[in-house]
Amino acid sequence: MGLIARIIAIVAGLAGGTVFSQAPEFAQQYRQRIGGAIDELRVIVEDFNRQATEHHLDRQQALSAYTQSPDDFLRDRGVSMQSTITRYETLLSQQLRLGTAAPVAKPFVLLGNADDVVFANTWRDFVPGVPVSIAGLVWGSIGFVGGWLVAALLGLGVRRVTRTRRVHRQVR
Repeated sequence: MGLIARIIAIVAGLAGGTVFSQAPEFAQQYRQRIGGAIDELRVIVEDFNRQATEHHLDRQQALSAYTQSPDDFLRDRGVSMQSTITRYETLLSQQLRLGTAAPVAKPFVLLGNADDVVFANTWRDFVPGVPVSIAGLVWGSIGFVGGWLVAALLGLGVRRVTRTRRVHRQVR
């Protein structure tokens, strides 16, 4: 590998390392956002549960009352409330998985089942962090190796093409 190719491979490795080292920080900011969403949804769900209990209903009975209503508005509110409860429970489950995962594994947990709204908002407001954690170092190393490999493979392809062209020119 020539000097220029080595420099390109190192730069690509550093770029990959820099990008990948942000995965744990992104997962942390996502987890913080989930916490905020859960806090807000908890208020709504607990209020719904409290009102149902005041009327001697459990949650499912209260949702069924909405579903069985002849009023379109109330049926739609029931669907909306069921969606809110489901999202709340899904975010709680994801928060638990993120909280118990090893720091290096958190980005994989996140990618496995991210909430679209929370993910999009986290991405919009993402602030890169300095990778001073072990997880950041591991992800940075993975990115460095990945970037270096991509650059090296591309360099091999370029060399092969130029070598083939040289051979064809010499044969003529």
